[in-house]
Amino acid sequence: MVQALERLKETPSQTAGPYVHIGALPNLCGIKGVYEEDLGRTLVGPNTLGRRVVLTGRIFDGTGTPLRDAMVEIWQADASGRFPGREGADPTFAGFGRCATDGQTGIYRFETVKPGRVPFGDGRMMAPHVTFWIVARGINIGLHTRAYFGDEEAANAEDPVLARVELKSRVQSLIAPRSNSEGTHTYLFDIHLQGDKETVFFDV
Repeated sequence: MVQALERLKETPSQTAGPYVHIGALPNLCGIKGVYEEDLGRTLVGPNTLGRRVVLTGRIFDGTGTPLRDAMVEIWQADASGRFPGREGADPTFAGFGRCATDGQTGIYRFETVKPGRVPFGDGRMMAPHVTFWIVARGINIGLHTRAYFGDEEAANAEDPVLARVELKSRVQSLIAPRSNSEGTHTYLFDIHLQGDKETVFFDV
């Protein structure tokens, strides 16, 4: 017998629970033999071109508590502004990174290169940026955002994506300031899921 249409309901979305680490970062979870190294762990090699930088920070919930079970992925262009697979792209640069936030501190950390400017659809140039994707328990759909570099003021002012943020006071939530630590160019990008400091997220 055919079920009445009024009884059909959408299946609820599943949250990204702890199992996401088992599937995406098995070595981190102590599961050996799946991958020699967890995918996305290493972005740069000894011959990768460009200025080495570190992107680090924490992800805060609405109460200001760091998430200690989140997984973060990044995607970016190489130092010349080309994505992997494109003609002229640096073959030694992965362009994709994945890591879990630390179980004690909630800190994530990526060692990468500072990306070059990337063309926008209408021919304008976007400022150097890194795309972030975040999942964790309680997040039904992964969150997309971007980190722009605090020492790229002129390029940021021309960026067509930043220009589309209606509340200009919120643009600052996408800017990662630089701090020199032990000779390494380190950029701090904290992500706030809710609250007064809420990060701008993109519907993509």
